[in-house]
Amino acid sequence: MSEFIKNTVNKNEVVIEKRTKKKLKKPSLYKVVMLNDDYTPMDFVVYLLKTFFHMNTDQASKIMLEVHNKGAGICGVFTLEIAETKILKVINTSRKNGFPLLCTLEKL
Repeated sequence: MSEFIKNTVNKNEVVIEKRTKKKLKKPSLYKVVMLNDDYTPMDFVVYLLKTFFHMNTDQASKIMLEVHNKGAGICGVFTLEIAETKILKVINTSRKNGFPLLCTLEKL
């Protein structure tokens, strides 16, 4: 907090102004979780992970197997807007290719 003292020209008054710095809050983070289904091929899931989450083949295969075996897998952690955009891209691409794959959002 800073204090500034001003001496006015016409009157001999002292005015003290206080300035406070506003603290910026870091944005909340969200997990993008891919859910398993019985129809989407594993290769297509790997393709989505590589394309929209910029994973290499090993990372994408590991997440795909987690989704397949456990029913869900975390694709990444992002701010709200980025997470929503990635989810929409995955869902839209899945639908265009005739698959019912879903992703959800979970706040950390």
